[in-house]
Amino acid sequence: MDLGAFERDNSVNCLLESAVPSICRTEPCSLGIDEAGRGPVLGPMVYGICYCSMAQQGVLETLKVADSKTLTEAQREQLFEQLNATKDYVGWALHILSPNFISTSMQQRAKYNLNALSHDTAIGLIQHALDLGVQVAEVFVDTVGPAEKYQEKLKRQFPGLEVTVRAKADSLFPVVSAASICAKVARDRAVKNWKFVEDLEDAVLDYGSGYPNDPKTKEWLAQSLDPVFGYPQFVRFSWSTAQTILENKAVPVHWDDNEDDPSQKSAQSLLSFFARKEAPTERPLHRFFHERKLETVTSL
Repeated sequence: MDLGAFERDNSVNCLLESAVPSICRTEPCSLGIDEAGRGPVLGPMVYGICYCSMAQQGVLETLKVADSKTLTEAQREQLFEQLNATKDYVGWALHILSPNFISTSMQQRAKYNLNALSHDTAIGLIQHALDLGVQVAEVFVDTVGPAEKYQEKLKRQFPGLEVTVRAKADSLFPVVSAASICAKVARDRAVKNWKFVEDLEDAVLDYGSGYPNDPKTKEWLAQSLDPVFGYPQFVRFSWSTAQTILENKAVPVHWDDNEDDPSQKSAQSLLSFFARKEAPTERPLHRFFHERKLETVTSL
């Protein structure tokens, strides 16, 4: 797994993939989806898919893949190498979502919540596998939100596929467990080798797991705050953990708004120019309209 492209610019998302096994282009395949890093306040979230020929699913069972959260880092690394060694039957793809992208998406004017972001990323990865020529026949997904609604959403998007969405799917279906391992290994490596574009001077880089309740993560967040510029892009500043620290310890910012200006109270709203009027305003038409015998209409 080469994370070089993401490490060169970790402010944007990155798509990684293995070679597609030739058997997966000709035989029906099972595909699993899972993510790593949904909850942490630090680092990227990684969505992963793993797929294999339905006739060769025993390969995954032989490897004894399991939910990545139940494995140590060393065990995950070992299993990932074993998955890579079965490249004649097994393929994978990863979508790394940068913390910068996650935060800006969640705080833009048109809110893009984490569930919607997760759903869209999963849909994109399924489509990516199909575009690569993988003969996907069935899909197993670890749910985000209500499982039934998510399953119906995926079935509408991919009516030709058999879709199963379950809670704890990473412990129920080996192909989802394999996807979970791929995603977790990628996130672990990205977090461990994170390249800070900001000048952190002599800041300690022992930031722990990145989860909000980790004491090391809390300490690092407190130490890494710049009172004016906030946090490095490594931090998901849309998380309440980071926002609370910003509100309490950063320099407050006041955004002037015309609505607070007394001199603007009587100003006509821009929206008023688009409001429907009971009677059209009488005004002479420009000669452009007269020459072409055009008239104003109020209804069609």
